[in-house]
Amino acid sequence: MENSIKKFNYSRRHFIKTGSSTLAAMHLGVFNFASSLFDHTGNSGKPVVRVVYVRPDENRFFMGWPGADWDNPEHEKHYTSILNNAAIKLGVDLRINEKPLWGKSETKEFIGNVKNENPDGLLIVSFCLNPGGWPIIDSIAKERGSIPTVIFSPVGTSFTGHLQETRDIPGVFVGATQHEEWLGEGLRMLHTVWKMKNTRLLIVRGEEMREETVNNLGTTLCYYPESKLCPLAGEEAITDKVRAIADYYENLAKKIIEPDKNDILNAAKMYVTCRTLMEQENCDGISINCLPLVSAPIGSEKHIWQPCLAFSKLRDEGIVGGCEADIHAALSMRLCHLIAQRPGFMQDPAPLTVSNTLVGAHCSCGTRLRGFDQATEPFILRSHSEADRGVSTQVLWPVGEKVTFMELSDRTNYNKMRVGTGTVVSNIDPDPQSGDAYEEAGGCRTSVEVTVDNMSDTRDFKGFHQLFILGNVAQKFRNYGQLANIEVTDMSV
Repeated sequence: MENSIKKFNYSRRHFIKTGSSTLAAMHLGVFNFASSLFDHTGNSGKPVVRVVYVRPDENRFFMGWPGADWDNPEHEKHYTSILNNAAIKLGVDLRINEKPLWGKSETKEFIGNVKNENPDGLLIVSFCLNPGGWPIIDSIAKERGSIPTVIFSPVGTSFTGHLQETRDIPGVFVGATQHEEWLGEGLRMLHTVWKMKNTRLLIVRGEEMREETVNNLGTTLCYYPESKLCPLAGEEAITDKVRAIADYYENLAKKIIEPDKNDILNAAKMYVTCRTLMEQENCDGISINCLPLVSAPIGSEKHIWQPCLAFSKLRDEGIVGGCEADIHAALSMRLCHLIAQRPGFMQDPAPLTVSNTLVGAHCSCGTRLRGFDQATEPFILRSHSEADRGVSTQVLWPVGEKVTFMELSDRTNYNKMRVGTGTVVSNIDPDPQSGDAYEEAGGCRTSVEVTVDNMSDTRDFKGFHQLFILGNVAQKFRNYGQLANIEVTDMSV
């Protein structure tokens, strides 16, 4: 491809006519491409989570909450079923105490055993308001050491006073809720602490090959030389796998403007290169210092094709695909994928002072904004705006829906997080074929205008490369911060 500006507008029908490779996409299972074509990357172990039910060894209570019709054994069976199902999905080694815990001597013995075993997480279930229950829970929370601990308190098992002793204990979160299925969410939180600690992120930046551990989170950063990536990318062949990925995007795109067939094949090759390199280095995600590499002369030893489409696909699969080797954004993305179960949009924030709104823009955005197992949002295949070559995704966000903002804001200690919410107002359309050349907006391809809740002036929106996440999932991050010793503040503060 030459450096000249290209303006192609292929319809979906044009690509469908190419025929046979679309069938290859179906046979290769391109919707689940990551799992079907690549081995599991990163840590394959399981976290150990201990579970204990705090209640007297009685079938029912008389007087007091949760009430005389509360069947203890049946609730225990139900909670165990929820936890077992969640453990299977998450990959957790669940170890449930054989007997419910009650009494001072039994509690002391339990605490000693747990501290000796030092599991990766502890989950305590409260069954009642009985005066003997919460002192047991409080003592475990205070004496357990540093084991991440979730306490589940269904409605009917705690008043305001019961929740005071544990509210400021580091590494402890009390989930008081009427939703019994939240037990699975509590287990996910513990699993996420372990996953963050055992995550390996490939950072392609500079020329040094080394590893370092991120403060507080425990994540391993695996630095990889740019000069080794470029020949790998250049040598990637156009295989049936590559054609399958290209066909998937060609046929699903609402429109294709600048890219041609070769551009999309080159973008698909970058995805395969990223996945192959992650597998080679045993990593769970990748972030590349992409701007100098994509702007290098085409065909030179320092050039790669834009990884924007590759990163979009990785994010749709729950894998970190990070731009510009931005470590804090890559870590935020990993946490978002684990907790919110949907891709985070790493973006450059641009306040619009006339409307007091905010635009978040970048040339790579996941398409499965509602969840990794959900349908894609409409998207257009575009070039990378700053070079007008390669392939990027212009994803159209659903107007009127809530959006969450999140970033790990302390880039040294990683013990602080900013969280906020807003609403999608519009998609800024950088489309040169709109009919009016002066209506083409500058900036990156996915360009989303949002309001910011509780912010009187969007110029106060702090940070850079924060994540936009579809839906109001802010409380999930606040809850996780309590468990993981991360101080959470509002974007408006």
